[in-house]
Amino acid sequence: MTIKDTPAEWEIRATQTPFRGNKTSVRTDEVVMPDGSVVGRDYQVHPGSVAVLALDEEDRVLLINQYRHPVRHKLWEIPAGLLDVPGENPLHAAQRELYEEAHVKAEDWRVLTDVYTTPGGCDEAVRIFLARDLSEAEGVRFEAEHEETDMEHARVPVDELVRRVLAGDVHNNCLVVGVLSLVAARGGDGLDGLDGLRPADAPWPARPFES
Repeated sequence: MTIKDTPAEWEIRATQTPFRGNKTSVRTDEVVMPDGSVVGRDYQVHPGSVAVLALDEEDRVLLINQYRHPVRHKLWEIPAGLLDVPGENPLHAAQRELYEEAHVKAEDWRVLTDVYTTPGGCDEAVRIFLARDLSEAEGVRFEAEHEETDMEHARVPVDELVRRVLAGDVHNNCLVVGVLSLVAARGGDGLDGLDGLRPADAPWPARPFES
């Protein structure tokens, strides 16, 4: 048995969109099950996202602290944002988010991992990049608004961040997946280290793009 996710699409008898928001919507599909029954499935339709685990020369991860209203928490996170334009190159989006949220640029980019955040109720796909060789970005700082006006920044050593993840002190999915993937890539048996990670322009079937 090969352990690899594979595309599949069960028959949909009917579909409707009872809610449309600014960036996302909610869809209801009537899906035919293997036994022939038809069951309603509600889920959020999402454009997709990118996130950036930015690692500096002192082995620290760049974090931001931001209020997240749905969970009523201020969460420590890695820079991230939506794929605002259909077909947008995810690398370009990640570079934009790193600039806007941290005023930082990076010279070395690789794909760290790709994830579906909540596949039981949302079709959001996220590509998490590893960014290295960091420096201060040039030009005027991006003008923050809404939750981002209260944003804090920190740089946390990888080892400490892993301890925080395992202690249940941080909960953002991209941060958790990103830092644990980084540690695994560095030391896992049969892996080639960070140089063995996929290139930044690697194909992403969940959100196809043009180079």
